[in-house]
Amino acid sequence: MTNLTEQQIEEFSTALRGTLVQPHDPTYDAARSLWNAMIDRKPTLIVQCAGVGDVIQSVRFARQHNLPLAMRGAGHNIAGKGTCDDGLVIDMGPMNSVRIDPVNRRAHVEPGATLGDFDHEAQAFGLATPLGINSTTGVAGLTLGGGFGWLTRQYGMTVDNLVAADVVTADGELVRASAETNPDLFWAIRGGGGNFGVVTRFEFQLYPVGPEIFAGLLVFPGAEAGPILDSYRSYSTDMPDNLNVWAVLRKAPPLPFLAESVHGTDVVVLAIFFNGPASDGERLIAPLKSFGSLHGEHVGAMPYSSWQQAFDPLLTPGARNYWKSHNFSELQDGVLEKIAEYAGKLPTDQTEIFLGRLGGKANRVASDATAYSHRDAEYVMNVHARWEDAADDKRCIDWAREFFDVSAPFATGGVYINFMTEDETERVGAGGFGTSYQRLQQVKKKFDPENLFRINQNIQPAG
Repeated sequence: MTNLTEQQIEEFSTALRGTLVQPHDPTYDAARSLWNAMIDRKPTLIVQCAGVGDVIQSVRFARQHNLPLAMRGAGHNIAGKGTCDDGLVIDMGPMNSVRIDPVNRRAHVEPGATLGDFDHEAQAFGLATPLGINSTTGVAGLTLGGGFGWLTRQYGMTVDNLVAADVVTADGELVRASAETNPDLFWAIRGGGGNFGVVTRFEFQLYPVGPEIFAGLLVFPGAEAGPILDSYRSYSTDMPDNLNVWAVLRKAPPLPFLAESVHGTDVVVLAIFFNGPASDGERLIAPLKSFGSLHGEHVGAMPYSSWQQAFDPLLTPGARNYWKSHNFSELQDGVLEKIAEYAGKLPTDQTEIFLGRLGGKANRVASDATAYSHRDAEYVMNVHARWEDAADDKRCIDWAREFFDVSAPFATGGVYINFMTEDETERVGAGGFGTSYQRLQQVKKKFDPENLFRINQNIQPAG
């Protein structure tokens, strides 16, 4: 435990506009809980920040008293980096405003905002930027790790659309990071995670999207996974940039357009997104329907914001989650065979394997343009084990690790850092940050030489 005195804590609390939560407070357990129920840590102090002033006070207090310091946006990080034991958590959840400038097509976003918060404001003007696929995900964590979603093929990674940011550095100072001001810091926060400071405002470029797009699901029997994945590979190599199709292998949830007899059986789901007229979308996806024996389909024009929430019921908080992830520059026969094999022995009904399609504009950016360097990743595979009972931990984790190991020979060696679990520190350098790592170490030395911001996928300062 820390050696803070009651007087020091009281003085700190008085300096805040937000709320200071301590272990004896009735709200403590709720305040410390995260999306992934496997993470159970007990910080000494949680600051529920009301504004930038609270962030500055918290960084300075943690540094002065040598406290472990964790930063939390929406708390979705799989590795639980939004909390710590016996330290201070900067909880920016209350800082969730999103301001849209429709004339200049810019979004000004606080670090506690979720994708749902962002979409609610931006879609009022028919605007969007590439973000993730789950509305409760935090904008901050997603962005700092690179960020990708349905619009990535058309408009690039999330970091490719970050125009500027306000950052509280390790010395408790607020600085601006952009192409013109602190360009080295700006480069680093676009994929370098939370290693360099606390971002208190993001400024994004926006594009006309919606309010309606063409999207939906095609559901096939899991027994046909092999030929379906083979057809998907061929189809996905030549898609236009404004079309994206992901492949998901799991047990069928009780979707209303599926027969009850299909519920709970192994299925292959093709998740479709097209940013264009429905008539064009229907024509483009027609070949997909012949990939196998369709169990059912639900595809058509729908609000963009609704599609962004479509997978929320599968990702509710409170379950136990363990991920393993690979990047692929191509889908070789061997890895498709392993995906089909391990999809046939999923450890729980909530577990899934998904192949997210990148490519397009995301891969036409130079690998050294941002700290996110994996511009060779055409596909990202996330092996998502999910369950409720702690007694199942070993069985589920063993399945994920085994599948990860047998699919590794077909992967690039790179990994999307937001998909890395807490036991993967050996992958942080060449795997997580790739060719950017040594340059990131230099920026870390400049802005955080003492490694105050170390509860993350950590970059050691150079030297």
